[in-house]
Amino acid sequence: MMITVYGIPNCDTVKRARGWFAEQGLDYRFHDYKKDGVPAERLQRWMAELGWEKVLNRAGTTWRRLDDATKAQVVDAASAAALMQAQASVIKRPLVEWADGGFSVGFSAAAFAERSAKGAR
Repeated sequence: MMITVYGIPNCDTVKRARGWFAEQGLDYRFHDYKKDGVPAERLQRWMAELGWEKVLNRAGTTWRRLDDATKAQVVDAASAAALMQAQASVIKRPLVEWADGGFSVGFSAAAFAERSAKGAR
């Protein structure tokens, strides 16, 4: 299984993560939400493993631009999934599916290095 990085190409954090993989010489596939959409079955797995609260980016610009009524409707995994399907930019980035089938969200060079050292290549 190959490493897959999910995100949008112009996101600075996604750029740093992709740069890190390139610097380490690790092969990965990039899944662009804007071009390829949000895979519903993957979204369910991400939320099951990481928790919907961690996958949903409430600190980002997209969330802040939502009207209060839309924000108030996000109260559980189902409502969060509906919003994330409709507006992929509200998913925290990057979301990485590692070669071992596990997931991580966000970028930290130290965490990525630790994950890679554990054989997640």
